[in-house]
Amino acid sequence: MTARTAKTKTSVSLHHARVRYGPLEALHGVTLVAPGPGLTVLLGRNGSGRTTTLRALAGTVPLTDGSVVWDGTDVTRVPAYERARRGLCLVPERQAVFGSLTVRENLELAASAHAPALDAYPQLAPLLPRRAGTLSGGEQRMLAISRALLARPRVVLVDEPAQGMSPTVATRTYELLAALDACVVVAEQRLPPALLGRPAIVYELRRGAVVFAGEAAELRPG
Repeated sequence: MTARTAKTKTSVSLHHARVRYGPLEALHGVTLVAPGPGLTVLLGRNGSGRTTTLRALAGTVPLTDGSVVWDGTDVTRVPAYERARRGLCLVPERQAVFGSLTVRENLELAASAHAPALDAYPQLAPLLPRRAGTLSGGEQRMLAISRALLARPRVVLVDEPAQGMSPTVATRTYELLAALDACVVVAEQRLPPALLGRPAIVYELRRGAVVFAGEAAELRPG
């Protein structure tokens, strides 16, 4: 039996995490646990702290207090590049692809064989020779998600994965993320319709603090 034939349990968590940007504190002691394989959703309006939470988990912003734990090990002081090397993949909301490279070249940076990405998003096939910077917002999101899928990560952090996508493609995107053998954490402004009826843990943030923690079924789509 290979390492990928059975679901691999993993988890990432924040414990009393605080993050400051100069004089402004963006996270006020946030505690959350994202188990995997499975989906965890961070909800909140702009300025709520959801993007900063993803960055704190990825290590691209330092904590001023608290800790980041991955599979029971404190990785607070582990730099972002080392977390990436260990299997953490961050897909930011902006600049998630290399705009000067073609779609094919972007995919080949993640894996030499990019057929699985085209199986996931057939819409990318005719775009392979195009420079990624010329794609629409939704097409760039498809490319960014494809690169994450090809990397076969243990932890995936995605800021607004379905931004700019049609409802059909957005649903497909969440199906792909939910099927990953990984801990998947996504940030959204509101609960996506594609997650209705799906098992997912939800944390709602407001002004840098968690105001709700529970199952997606407990929330109304908003």
